[in-house]
Amino acid sequence: MRQSASLLTRYLTILAPVVWGTTYLVTTEFLPPGRPMFAGLARVLPAGIALMLIARGSLPKGDWVWRALILGTLNIGVFQALLFVAAYRLPGGIAAMVGSVQPLIVIGLSALALGTSIRLVHIGAAVLGTVGVVLLLARSAIHLDTIGVVAALAGALSMAAGIVLTKKWGRPVSLLVFTGWQLVAGGLVLLIPTLLIEGVPSRVTGTNLLAYTYLSLIGACLAYVIWFRGIELLAASAVSFLSLLSPVVATVLGFLVLGQGLTTWQLAGMAGIFVAIVAGQLPVQQRAKADGTRPRAPLPERVPSRTSS
Repeated sequence: MRQSASLLTRYLTILAPVVWGTTYLVTTEFLPPGRPMFAGLARVLPAGIALMLIARGSLPKGDWVWRALILGTLNIGVFQALLFVAAYRLPGGIAAMVGSVQPLIVIGLSALALGTSIRLVHIGAAVLGTVGVVLLLARSAIHLDTIGVVAALAGALSMAAGIVLTKKWGRPVSLLVFTGWQLVAGGLVLLIPTLLIEGVPSRVTGTNLLAYTYLSLIGACLAYVIWFRGIELLAASAVSFLSLLSPVVATVLGFLVLGQGLTTWQLAGMAGIFVAIVAGQLPVQQRAKADGTRPRAPLPERVPSRTSS
């Protein structure tokens, strides 16, 4: 029964990176050009406010004021800004390729913050996943924008840190309110820089509005609720491996929607990614203490019975 529930959780969590894999296509084809920070703001702040209203959530208190701000900054604010900078300046697959180092970062941070052992199979899976993404993008020579590459790498680091801290701290409220906190915090982090640096687009079409609505309702509200549920119930490294699905989705959409070709190397890359994801789901262990005992894994804070997920 527990194994079935675990598989269901993994299958459900997969939906989040699948949805995020559509971001590159939506950004390049349906959003106003040159507004990466505004795109991130329009995606997360309305979504966070909507979740707080739906769940009738209260504001964070005590330590959770700064914790929510940190998590919202890492998981949402900084990550969204860097994601859209990379999406605007790089081909979707290249941005995803740079971000594919995230599982390696999560493995290292989990060992430091959560006390998990580093397993060679996970290191190998992370390397295989990165190689798979490289093969997936093996097309003609593409000019790499330095700012875009740095943004994609920094975004991977930001989300990796957010995943580990989310796992370490747990949540004190319902899942919807917890997600709403982070989306609002991330949106507020983006608000002032967006208005000062970019401003709002001078012209927004109906297509742009539909794209923003999709990114907010599906790409933020739904995807982040699913994602944070996965972080709570699965190992941090296992969740991070699922993010490798994003470049697969971006490449498949490029083939189906934009008419981009698929080579044998790209198909081999997809196969490598799927193998890496499966290997990344193998269980992790806590490091043993000096007396030979193993510490208990950090558990999410208990959700009060009056709230619901």
